[in-house]
Amino acid sequence: MSKPDGSWINWFVNLQANEFLCRVPYEYARDKFNLTGLETMVSNFQDTLDAILDSEFNTEYGFEDGETHPEKAEQLYGLIHARYILTRRGIADMCVKYQRGDFGICPRIYCNGQVVLPLGLTDRIGESHVKVYCPRCQDIYQPNARCALLDGAMFGCSFPHMFFMQLPHLLPEPPSEKYTPRIYGFKLHKLALMPPSAELPAGSDYPTANSPKKELASANAKPVDSNRLTKRRYNFSLD
Repeated sequence: MSKPDGSWINWFVNLQANEFLCRVPYEYARDKFNLTGLETMVSNFQDTLDAILDSEFNTEYGFEDGETHPEKAEQLYGLIHARYILTRRGIADMCVKYQRGDFGICPRIYCNGQVVLPLGLTDRIGESHVKVYCPRCQDIYQPNARCALLDGAMFGCSFPHMFFMQLPHLLPEPPSEKYTPRIYGFKLHKLALMPPSAELPAGSDYPTANSPKKELASANAKPVDSNRLTKRRYNFSLD
């Protein structure tokens, strides 16, 4: 990882609320090839880029008047960061943070404290906040409150999956346990876990509120016993 200095980048990534971010090297951020297309996504692009690459940043007073707007600097750095962490060097930097547990752990009990990675639900800045992805249960969750306001586009939609494509040996095994709902030690029937308005599994003989009504086969057809259905729903039997 890059050595710290007195730049805006170093100051910004060391803020406690930006713990998820790694430090993008100057040589990467200066390469025009790496910045292709970003000039149309951030206004006052060149001045903002010059400001965040300045090696002498006044942490007490911030940017000088007319130099750049702090929000634009954050947006541009976030977009550059999202590209950098997809590179081999960027993945290596994020791997250090991942193995250190900087991104937190999965809140799911049966994932047993599996460490997570940051993820964006969109690649467009300003649309959603960052989430965390658990590679064990392969689901996403809210991050810890300290970093929850980071823009998801600072990481993008592809990062966790590219990370494990490059480092497959870090992929954990899927959870071996799953929670089983019980009452007094007995497993609940699957129908008991469905809302009344939900459709029953294919082939089920038990109608719901949304099931289409069937015409009676004859005038002597017996009506459905609602009490029997209710008890059957909760896995009790009248027989």
